[in-house]
Amino acid sequence: MTRFIKFILRARIYHRITMKTCRYLGFLILLLVAASYMQPAQAQEGPSILIITAHPDDDASFAATIHRITHNLGGTADLALITNGAGGYRFSTFAEDIYGLELTNPEIAKKHIPAIRKKELMAGGSIIGLRDYTFIDQPDTGKTFDADAVMDNEWDVELVARVLDRVLADGDYDFVFTMVPVPSTHAHHKAASIFALEAVSRMATANRPIVLAGSSQSTFPPESFTFRMLEGHPLTTLSDEHGPWGFNRNTKLGLDDRLNYNIIRNWLIAEHKSQGTMQTYMSLGDSWETYWLYEMNGPEAVPTVQALFDAVVDVK
Repeated sequence: MTRFIKFILRARIYHRITMKTCRYLGFLILLLVAASYMQPAQAQEGPSILIITAHPDDDASFAATIHRITHNLGGTADLALITNGAGGYRFSTFAEDIYGLELTNPEIAKKHIPAIRKKELMAGGSIIGLRDYTFIDQPDTGKTFDADAVMDNEWDVELVARVLDRVLADGDYDFVFTMVPVPSTHAHHKAASIFALEAVSRMATANRPIVLAGSSQSTFPPESFTFRMLEGHPLTTLSDEHGPWGFNRNTKLGLDDRLNYNIIRNWLIAEHKSQGTMQTYMSLGDSWETYWLYEMNGPEAVPTVQALFDAVVDVK
C-alpha cells in the first residue's frame, strides 16, 4: 500500500470513524485498499490543513511543515486571515523605494498596505504551497496584548465567526493550525486562535478537524515552555499528557545534504518586504516548528497527530 493509505488507516479512519461507529470499518478499509490500486498515484490526496492567523506573515511559523505536507505528502493547505494587516507599516522604510510609496506615513499606509501585504502573503504562500485564501479584513490597529479588548471592541465578532464557520464547513479539513496563544504574544494572535477554537467547537463532533497550536522553538522538546491555558479562555488549554510534536527546519536534503528547510522559511520571509522586522527573523536559532494538541480534541486525536508528524518527518 502507498504511504498515504497507511497514513489514512492509522490516522483519519481512527479519528473520524471511532467517534461515529465502527460498524462499517472493515468495509471502508477494503474500499481504501482497493482504491489505492485502482487510482493513479497523482489522484491520491494527503492531509488537508487550514491555517487560521491574524496577520499576513504569521504563516512563517508553519512554513517548513506546510511545505513538507504540500510538496511531499500530497496534502493541501489553505489560509484564513483575520486582519487586513494595515497596522504593519511602522517598519516599512526599506519598502518605500520598492513600492514607490511613503508607507511609513499612517494615512498612506492605511490606503495601500492591506493590498500590498495580501500580495506579499500570496507570493510567500506560493513557495510553501498554500492553495486558497480567505480574507476577513478586520482592523489591524497595531500591537496590543489584550485579546478580549480586540474581540469586544475592534473586530466584528459575528462576521469573523460566520466566515470561519463557512470555511470550515466547506473545506472538510483534517487539521487546523493556530499560533500558540501565550500571554506574551500579540493580542491579535491570541484572538485568532480563540476564534479558531470556538469555530471548531461549534461543529458537529464527528466532523471536527484536529486543532493544533504551533510555535517556533530553539530546542525540542522546548526547555522553558510552561504555557497551559490563556486565562479566561478554557478552550485554549493544551494537553499536558500528549505531545508536543515537531519538525526541524535544519533537516537536510539535496546534493551532499547541503540544503535545509530554513531556506524555505527565509524565502517566505523575504517576500514580506513591507515588514522590515520580519527580515531579522531569517536563519535564527528557533529551528523547531513545534505543535501542541489542544485538550478540546480529546485523546482519540493523538494517533492521527502522531501519524501526521511521522509522515512529515519521514519524507524520503
